[in-house]
Amino acid sequence: MTAPIEQTVSNAASYTPTSPVVINCDIDKIYYGDFLAVRKSVVPIEKNKITGFIGPSGCGKSTVLRSLNRMNDLISVFRLEGQVTYHGQNIYARNVDPVVVRRYIGMVFQQPNPFSMSIYDNVAFGLRLNRFKGNMDERVQKALEGAALWKEVKDKLKNSGLSLSGGQQQRLCIARAIATEPDVLLMDEPCSALDPIATRQVEELMLELKEHYTLALVTHNMQQAMRVADNTCFFGVDISQGGRTGYLVEMGKTKQVFEDPQAQLTKEYVAGEFS
Repeated sequence: MTAPIEQTVSNAASYTPTSPVVINCDIDKIYYGDFLAVRKSVVPIEKNKITGFIGPSGCGKSTVLRSLNRMNDLISVFRLEGQVTYHGQNIYARNVDPVVVRRYIGMVFQQPNPFSMSIYDNVAFGLRLNRFKGNMDERVQKALEGAALWKEVKDKLKNSGLSLSGGQQQRLCIARAIATEPDVLLMDEPCSALDPIATRQVEELMLELKEHYTLALVTHNMQQAMRVADNTCFFGVDISQGGRTGYLVEMGKTKQVFEDPQAQLTKEYVAGEFS
């Protein structure tokens, strides 16, 4: 089944955060060149919670997520109309350095991507890039402990990060991301390349991480969203203009979105009636 031509965002707009908002994403339109990728989406990311992004392929989940730390700036034809505020400051303002933004809003990608260097150097990479002046050994250990990996690698820190299993590599990437002590961690389908055991380990880690960080998670796995997300955003696709434009259909507490969705499109999606 295809999404209706026009679906209002009233359900999404009616969501009222119950915790302090760290990032408020207020998108009017996102373009890649002349292609309208996302329209009319407002997503508040609440402190020390996991906000899940779900929806069919091509609905703009990853585009929105990557807009939260200006990762899309690396694509020359990307253009955002609207604003994304971090603690009230518009991160797209002309005087804001996107490199500094990514220092506070880190990211973990779909495929584990450890660098071709030692486990230790993988974790220390961002610290050195940011000219960290403290105790490097302590910070590396702290990050590996935070990623639930220290006990497994403490005796082989000089080994290549590529020697680890897929699940360990992803946790190494998480350690690398949190080593610089960001405020927010964005996760773009971090378990899609992992087996069920490694997936569960990363999910358990997410629940631990939200005690110290604010998380935003894109996932195609609705069961994963139900297991770990506090809030869930459901994105749909508008094909009325001949392309595929994503937009926020509904946002709410995860339990409400899955058990009592307010929009018909959400009801159909969580029931598996369209993809």
